[in-house]
Amino acid sequence: MPDRFAFSIDATDGKARTGVIRMARGEIRTPAFMPVGTAATVKAMRPADVRATGADIILGNTYHLMLRPGAERIARLGGLHAFMGWDRPILTDSGGYQVMSLSDLAKVSEEGVAFASHLDGSRHLLTPERSIEIQRLLGSDIAMTFDELVPTTASRGAQAQAMERSMRWARRSKDAFAGEGALFGIQQGGLDERLRAASAEALIEIDFDGYAVGGLAVGEGQAAMLACLDFAAPQLPEDRPRYLMGVGKPDDLVGAVMRGIDMFDCVLPTRSGRTGQAFTWDGPLNIRNARFAEDATPLDPESPVAGWSKAYLHHLVRSGEILGAMLMTEHNLWFYQRLMQAMRDAIAAGSLVAFAAEFAARYRPVPRVTAAPNRDS
Repeated sequence: MPDRFAFSIDATDGKARTGVIRMARGEIRTPAFMPVGTAATVKAMRPADVRATGADIILGNTYHLMLRPGAERIARLGGLHAFMGWDRPILTDSGGYQVMSLSDLAKVSEEGVAFASHLDGSRHLLTPERSIEIQRLLGSDIAMTFDELVPTTASRGAQAQAMERSMRWARRSKDAFAGEGALFGIQQGGLDERLRAASAEALIEIDFDGYAVGGLAVGEGQAAMLACLDFAAPQLPEDRPRYLMGVGKPDDLVGAVMRGIDMFDCVLPTRSGRTGQAFTWDGPLNIRNARFAEDATPLDPESPVAGWSKAYLHHLVRSGEILGAMLMTEHNLWFYQRLMQAMRDAIAAGSLVAFAAEFAARYRPVPRVTAAPNRDS
């Protein structure tokens, strides 16, 4: 049904693709970056302002919303879209990553994951069926299967066991899914090509609307991540969207798009905005730095916050003013969407390689660090 979910590829350039996902609540231009709205809010942003940056879709989190305010409550209040005032598509992750990364007392079994809330210590059991039920109650447009995540440093045996369980959970998730939106399966297997291939084969047999590459961006480094995508992305169907979960830095996005990825999410632009880091075409900058105290230029002359100087942003952030977090976050989300649009244009023109080379020559990344658990956006 076209009003439920349809994906078309308009142009390709090497392995990269640009196209459109069509859903009842609107179109999603790909490659797409999804701002993260963990707890029914993209922090420091109003929904209309998120949309104004160019975002077609946002992400909500099953784990956080099930704990507070509760999926059933959100359903009684009209669903997540009405609750937060966002009328376009929402993708909800399954909660598996947060369950296993935020709880020191999580216990995995074939049934699901028993865990203690990081908020109050209350005990819960999240199963594939309950994860899908929560996502249905939220009114998700794109739901994700429940999966088990283990570190990329885990043994091959542990990786294989988690992947195989995730595939069984994927089948249970599909059997439980009765929503009007779409359901994506999640490929696992760490950095192992054979495990990734087996995971992809199992997911394709179940048949999903789209496919995610899970289990990356958890500290393995950019080179290892991109090397994994070299084989992992082509293992997934060409006619379905490919979603790389939890990524990432602007240079990560460019490298992943060149390897055939269509969708991304990451807390980085919002979290960085709240801590004083701005993303620019020349690389990230720390607005707290004293060298910006009397800098009268904007972060970017085309940015929606170009009316405020770096000096003013420096003052706001150093003073702990709320407006500083708001303006920095708005700029970062705009920059990410501008980057995605530039890549879509380059793919359509057949010039992505040239764009990527120009980007790499100009962009100066900061040293990579392992991201903190996704407690917020």
